[in-house]
Amino acid sequence: MDQSSHRYLSRLEAAQYVREEWGFPCSGKWLAKLAVTGGGPVYRKAGRFPIYDPAELDAWAEARISKPHFSTSDYEVADA
Repeated sequence: MDQSSHRYLSRLEAAQYVREEWGFPCSGKWLAKLAVTGGGPVYRKAGRFPIYDPAELDAWAEARISKPHFSTSDYEVADA
């Protein structure tokens, strides 16, 4: 990608991007929580501000989506 046209997103912009591009709920507060607990998208810091690369948001969102299911019985049962 051409670095001159590359733009990182703020946490609120990243949440909006996920909602609009991927169609599932996402908030800035949830991304902040995931930044502490883990499981969220990769981010960088610009000073004290977290910034997100749209390509990394796409990879994270894609990984969150399951394979297609036709029935609730299609889901694999985890061992207890």
